[in-house]
Amino acid sequence: MFTIDIVLQDIPLPISVQRKESEAAESLYQQIVQAMRSGSSDLVELTCDKDEEKKVAVKGNLICAVNVNKKSGGMAEGRVPGFFAATAADQ
Repeated sequence: MFTIDIVLQDIPLPISVQRKESEAAESLYQQIVQAMRSGSSDLVELTCDKDEEKKVAVKGNLICAVNVNKKSGGMAEGRVPGFFAATAADQ
């Protein structure tokens, strides 16, 4: 399972969705990066493979960062979601 974390402007917590396959996670990552590059306010609609009822739509120009992490089993290899948790763990 792969978790894609998205950080939005002025929102302290990331939005997270999961993908089962590496190729699907990479495809979503590239879609989000393209939305960031375009600077357009077009909506990026996201769904989650783990919780199929989970849906979210964000404006592409509000996305600040995107991160992809691989999860194994029930835990995220000791990591909590988000960018800043990885930085704190490295210190």
